[in-house]
Parts: sequence; C-alpha cells; structure tokens
Amino acid sequence: MTALHPSPAEPGLADRARWAVADALAVAGRDVAHWRRQPAAVLVGALFPVLLLLMFTYLLGGGMVVPGGGDYRDFLVPGMLALSMVFGVEATMTAVVTDTARGITDRFRSLPMAPSAVVAGRCLADMAASLVGLLVLMAAALAIGWRPAGVGSSLAAVGLLLLLRLAFLWIGIHLGLLARDPSMVVAVQILVWPFAFLSNAFVAASSMPGWLSSVAEWNPVAGTVTAVRELFGSPVGTGGGWATEHATLLAVGWPVVLTVVFATLSVRRFQALSR
Repeated sequence: MTALHPSPAEPGLADRARWAVADALAVAGRDVAHWRRQPAAVLVGALFPVLLLLMFTYLLGGGMVVPGGGDYRDFLVPGMLALSMVFGVEATMTAVVTDTARGITDRFRSLPMAPSAVVAGRCLADMAASLVGLLVLMAAALAIGWRPAGVGSSLAAVGLLLLLRLAFLWIGIHLGLLARDPSMVVAVQILVWPFAFLSNAFVAASSMPGWLSSVAEWNPVAGTVTAVRELFGSPVGTGGGWATEHATLLAVGWPVVLTVVFATLSVRRFQALSR
C-alpha cells in the first residue's frame, strides 16, 4: 500500500510579497555594489548637471530676462533640478541594456525569483543614485547663491522631483528591455535634449511662439518645473493658462500616469523576454 503524503502548502499572498521585496532588495544591493566598483560613471552623472548649471548661469544668464522679473539664477535652478531627473533615463536604460546583452537578465530569469524583482531592484538602486545626484546639484546651487524659501516647502519640492524621476526611471527600464542593444542608448540621448529644451526649464514658455508655448506648457517636465519654482519661492515666469495655473496637479498627475503605464509595460516585457 502506498502512503499518501500531504502536498506542501502554497505560499500565501503575504509570503509572496515578502519574497518579492527581499528579491528586489537583493538585486538593488547588487547594482549598488557594482557602482562602488566603478564610481566614475556615478560621479560623472552627478557632476554633469552641475556643469550645465554653471554654464547657463555664468555664460548665458547675463542675457536672460525672466518674464515678470526676478533673478535668472533663481529661475534656472528649479529647472535644472527637474532636468537632472530626466537625464537619468539614459543611465537607467544603459544599465538595463548592458545586463540584457551580457545575459545577466536571463540568468536572473532562471532563478526562483519574483518576476518583478529585477526591474524593481533596478528602480530602487537608481532612485538612490538620483537622490545623491539631486543633493549634489542643490549643494552646487547653494554655493553659487541660490536660496530656497522654507524647509517644509523645499522638502515638498524634492518629493515632486523624485516623483518625476520615478516616472522617467520606469521609461528607461522599459526602453532598455525593448532595445536589447547598447547602441540604441545613443538615439535616446539625442532625443532627450530637444525634449528638455521644449519645456520651461531654461526660458519661460510664454516667451515662445503660440503653438510652441502650448506644447512646452503641457510637457510632463513643465508642470514639475513650475510647481517646484513656486515651492522654492523662485520666479515662475509664466503668462498664465490652465497648465501653468494647475502646475501642482500636473506635477503629480503626469508622473503617476507615466509610472503606472511604464511599470506595467516593463514587468510584462521582462516576463516575455525569453518566450
């Protein structure tokens, strides 16, 4: 007579969630350890926005006029802080494409890990690096004389900036999983610049021709730029309009929508890589 053994109990939802978090933290730790061995890339990524800030402040700032009045340096700093969150999309995409090209992503897929752990781990690690880069840029801005309004409003502004970074981080992850070829990163680097300039980061959207001004005001970056300018107490330099009058709503709405869409697409793409 054959003895019947009870089948092992299926893990519950709480257990699966705990394992997914543990897997994501392990992947994030691996990414951070990789940066410790190659700090040059992280250093360059943090200092590049500082270089742009100094160039626009001291080389071009003397010829810039802020609509409504105000110092151009105070107008520029919140815009540069927002753009530094957008520039990170290239670094994220490069890391994801490199892992895929080297077979590391396939190796992760062969392990008993949560399907979301690899992309979630990348997200955690890149958010940590982005926070460091943001603090470096804010320290540079303080060194050249920029002074934000209050502590509470400044912390709220930093929260909006990190929310924007989270959205573009998931865009970078999704593009990296789609590309699977490091040469495609160059194309994204080229497209980031016109996207950055077609906003109110460097100049007020009201100074642009009519249709271009509307496009710039509805740029997902523009809402964050206007909102953090208001929170930091910097010159806003806008001519009015629904998008600029509801900048805080757009600063939250755009990143949330982009995060939900691209996080979902990224997890699905990761699951479909080897089918």
